[in-house]
Amino acid sequence: MKAPAVAAMVHQSSPWQQQDLLGLLAANPQPESQHEPPPPAASRQSPAEPVEPTSDPATAELPAESTGELTAESAGDYASDGEGIAVLEPALIAEPASASAAFGCPVRLLIVDTETSGLDPASGKCLEVGAVLFDVPHRAVLSQLSFLLPASANPARHVNGIDPAVTRLEQPWRQSLQMLAAMVSSADAVLAHNAAFDRQWFGIEPLPALDLPWICSMDDIRWPDDRQLKPRPSLQALALAYGVPVWAAHRALTDCIYLVQVLERCEQLEQLLVEAQEPRQLFCAQLPYAERFRAKQAGFRWNDPVAGAWSRRLSEREARSLPFPVQPVCA
Repeated sequence: MKAPAVAAMVHQSSPWQQQDLLGLLAANPQPESQHEPPPPAASRQSPAEPVEPTSDPATAELPAESTGELTAESAGDYASDGEGIAVLEPALIAEPASASAAFGCPVRLLIVDTETSGLDPASGKCLEVGAVLFDVPHRAVLSQLSFLLPASANPARHVNGIDPAVTRLEQPWRQSLQMLAAMVSSADAVLAHNAAFDRQWFGIEPLPALDLPWICSMDDIRWPDDRQLKPRPSLQALALAYGVPVWAAHRALTDCIYLVQVLERCEQLEQLLVEAQEPRQLFCAQLPYAERFRAKQAGFRWNDPVAGAWSRRLSEREARSLPFPVQPVCA
């Protein structure tokens, strides 16, 4: 993520499951499905309780390559690209879990992070992607992925430490994009810390658009008061609040792992995720100048994004719970 690293004195954390989806498929090309097929609608509910329709998240499209490399669309059976790199056949991609639609909580999260050469996609480039497929009910990692994207320069090398020459070394980044698409198809929502930053890089070649609901662990999730966090905590502060050791920063998979270990330790995770998906809009604090500190303590920001005002994105429920009046910002 983008905040400076904080040294941690904790040297142990709770164990967490780790699986390599490519390795699992290579060992068993046709694994048994992890999900029982849902019963017919008639057997799930009576006519008096109609089943609400749900929509499946669309699998991100990948750019076609002219080099003859296999894509998720062109691969027939589970195969190799000739260099021992496993390629997923679409039939092997798991269907998204449906429980999220029934209970309002994502069953599977795709935790993502990016490292980039700048702050603006118009002038910068995504250098690295980290992704973890996380099962919420079991608090378990199902798959994880990290890869570099070729770049000619990296003006932010002093921040992320990524040598642009290393990004151009031979490595299966195209196949990693296919693996990312498979993970997207199994997820119900995307989780990122400072999601507004990471989201803007997806949908720009060669990264696919992630057409899933996004949840920001900095702005959308209201972490429990007993963790004594600021309203918009840094990733390092969030990790330390949950006893997660912070050993490095500014590499994509490392930052994803911090979030994973926080989620593993969060007992009320389902409730936090449901509340995080509530519709939000901008509100301005209605406070006299002498009490402006109250707006800052509540997570409002001055002059950003509303000029000359303390503003913050809130749900209607959150706005009503504030100890001072707020005014919605008209679009």
